[in-house]
Amino acid sequence: MAINYELIKTCKQSGARLGRVHTPHGVVETPAFMPVGTQATVKTMSPEELKTMDAQIILSNTYHLFIRPGHEIVKQAGGLHKFMNWDRPILTDSGGFQVFSLSNMRKIKEEGVEFRNHLNGDKLFLSPEKAMEIQNALGSDIMMAFDECAPFPAEYDYVKKSLERTTRWAERCLASHTRPHDQALFAIVQGGMYEDLRRQSALELTSMDFPGYAIGGLSVGEPKDMMYKVLECTVPLLPTTKPRYLMGVGSPDALIDGSIRGIDMFDCVLPTRIARNGTTMTSSGRLNIKNAKFAEDFGPLDSECSCYTCTNYSRAYIRHLIKADETFGLRLTTIHNLHFLLQLMRDVRQAIMDDRLLDFREAFFTKYGLFENNKGF
Repeated sequence: MAINYELIKTCKQSGARLGRVHTPHGVVETPAFMPVGTQATVKTMSPEELKTMDAQIILSNTYHLFIRPGHEIVKQAGGLHKFMNWDRPILTDSGGFQVFSLSNMRKIKEEGVEFRNHLNGDKLFLSPEKAMEIQNALGSDIMMAFDECAPFPAEYDYVKKSLERTTRWAERCLASHTRPHDQALFAIVQGGMYEDLRRQSALELTSMDFPGYAIGGLSVGEPKDMMYKVLECTVPLLPTTKPRYLMGVGSPDALIDGSIRGIDMFDCVLPTRIARNGTTMTSSGRLNIKNAKFAEDFGPLDSECSCYTCTNYSRAYIRHLIKADETFGLRLTTIHNLHFLLQLMRDVRQAIMDDRLLDFREAFFTKYGLFENNKGF
């Protein structure tokens, strides 16, 4: 197989697991957070800066790279790693989530999905076979099966039909995957918020023996306790010898609580998206740097942080940049937020090694203010 999962330790206190995912472009220590580089770039960041903060793996988007510049151009460049000058692991999603989010611009069929290019309105078609063709051309270390991501809320019958189509599409993805020797194909467990449908999806997909499994269709608007309930019924059905990936989740509380429930990999646009709005994550909770009270605050964003931003620049200066719409301000808040989550996952891994993840959770949640305001970041 293109990748393999190595279990290092299971936390005696929480049941979370510490591991390594071995890929053709390096090892990923898990649990891990993957910064999102939708269009072959993590917004405002260079690959060299990501390496400096020890980002082990990044995610890119099949739909967006299919639309622009086109997977054939990336293939001509030697694949996504060479195209963007990133020599560490890359995961590409299937494009399914983006296509299905175009609710007024797409039509679902058994063969695939008809949709319109969000840039120019051109008619396009994405099928399991096409998703494999694109991702094989991109050359990512981990690629995702084409799936249907049901919305929340959704009726039982709709979700059942949707997950059964996802299973059939997964079979077609396996059949059309041309590079299993150096690209691992993960299946995506669906089923909405219905436990019996999650079980059905997990059992059907695990019978096909994929190299890894993702849990999709969560963090789509449902309450956090509902998401955790779905995880608790789904994760035990997945192989212990393969990676488990929770898609689209990146708030600090969900990273910790997801790890406790056995998840190995996470991704989310959250840290970069909120950074562009001037919101940062700090050891004592979230902070909106645009607040007027920071106009004369010459301390760092977070006195406990060692990132480039906090080492060199003050809250007052960063606030000025953000208020003035200067790109450098967006870079500084993005650097900080990504560093914060990557450091959080290093702390989570150490807490698992020390058999104290539940204690770590309590201390982090208390200081971050999560017990008080029940907010996710």
